[in-house]
Amino acid sequence: MSAYPTGVTIVAALDEDGSPFGLTVNSFTSLSLEPPLVLVCIGRSSTWHDRLVAGRNFAVNILAAGQDEVAARFAVEPSEGRFEGVSWTPGSSGAPVLPDAAATIECVVHQVLEGGDHTILIGRVESLDVTDRPSLVFHRGRFSVSAP
Repeated sequence: MSAYPTGVTIVAALDEDGSPFGLTVNSFTSLSLEPPLVLVCIGRSSTWHDRLVAGRNFAVNILAAGQDEVAARFAVEPSEGRFEGVSWTPGSSGAPVLPDAAATIECVVHQVLEGGDHTILIGRVESLDVTDRPSLVFHRGRFSVSAP
């Protein structure tokens, strides 16, 4: 699958104590326009899998050019403390929004499905913020920037 270029996102939410958590996800896509739905796939072995799947809402932060280090940080273990030193604000649902992202999509969990060793999390889009920043792309094991 490394031959297929993908966008890079940080899927983030708040735990039951109100602390932010998140992970790098590149299995993300638009699912439906009416109603507006998006789909993210979360590996069951992920430290945050159970908390994310059990939650009510989440934010998909589509990373922008220059956010390579943030993507790498949220992709490796240990997962505790990933938000330390990372700028974020609570979105309308409270889910963490990264201010320099190319776009942010805030979602309410619509449906949860099984998909092999992953869980398919379908979110109903509640709000959307898009900037003119170029998106970060992952292809053949490397980060690059989307064409303007």
